[in-house]
Amino acid sequence: MSSGVRTAGFGTGVLSRAAGLIHTLVTVETLLLLATAPGLAGLLLLGPDSANLPLAAVCLLPLGPALSAALYALHHRSRDLTDLHPARTYARGWRLNTLPALKLWAPLLAWLTVIAFTLTHFSATGLPGWWAVLLAAIGAGSLLWGAHALVLTSLFAFRSRDTARLAAYFLLRHARATLAAASLLVLVAALTALLTEALPALLAAPLLLSLLHGSRTVITETQEDFTA
Repeated sequence: MSSGVRTAGFGTGVLSRAAGLIHTLVTVETLLLLATAPGLAGLLLLGPDSANLPLAAVCLLPLGPALSAALYALHHRSRDLTDLHPARTYARGWRLNTLPALKLWAPLLAWLTVIAFTLTHFSATGLPGWWAVLLAAIGAGSLLWGAHALVLTSLFAFRSRDTARLAAYFLLRHARATLAAASLLVLVAALTALLTEALPALLAAPLLLSLLHGSRTVITETQEDFTA
């Protein structure tokens, strides 16, 4: 009898859950890097010339579906060490979310590319300096909108325009979630600028898990108020 109780409890303790989380993070990180490897390799070949910004955007296209699949896998991860299938869950997220993610990711990348290209050639525009500040603020707001949109499109099956509207609605509706996303973006920017561009990629899985954690209120309200 006691042996049966121990067997039933295996895989549900604190150490087992920690081991399961580490296994899931490592697996998701590996699959994410594999999915984005062609684009990341292309980025490494591009020089730090602003003229390469459109090519860099093309290289980043696979990143959207890969991040979406990773969020899906992390959100649906099992807490039981005896029932871990992160690779299978990632593959399912990729299958479900590739097209919806691209419908939002591609326009966002194009918009951010236009902003970045304008800022890097700002002296040639003849515009007053406050326009540069405005453009930078619009770019930052677009990234925060993209963070909400990425979470929503990864976890829910809305139409693209509905996801876009909800993401904009949640920007101010859940300021704490928006600030959490902003802190992650600042962290990624700092890691890239101070250390190496590769570090955010290598830490993508725990960063995405933090994004999910910070988006709990957004996820909960969406489940309660916007799904049947």
